Amino acid sequence: MNTHELGTTQEQRVADWMQQRGFYIVEKNFRCKFGEIDLIAKKDGYLIFVEVKYRSNEQYGAPREAVDWRKRQRISNAAVFYLKRYGYSMEHPCRFDVAEVSQDSIYLMENAFDYCGSFR
Repeated sequence: MNTHELGTTQEQRVADWMQQRGFYIVEKNFRCKFGEIDLIAKKDGYLIFVEVKYRSNEQYGAPREAVDWRKRQRISNAAVFYLKRYGYSMEHPCRFDVAEVSQDSIYLMENAFDYCGSFR
């Protein structure tokens, strides 16, 4: 399995896991000129932007460590673009989560980071 196929498989795994826990998956692999958001979900009035990170082992660190400042900024900017494109108020409750995925488990870090984009 190549890297793209592995990523797609893990994103679907997380989407299924989230749905089983009451999340509604709005969109997968949202892309725009500012970046990509792996999953966009809704739950409890929040619009949730989810970055999925998979590691087969932690030899190179925990999955969350791959979501550096630059990645957070791209996700933040893509989220603002998404909100504007689909008519959401900039005051709509949102959060940024990171799904850490290993071969055996999924852990959803809610509110993993705050908005850090370059525009609103």
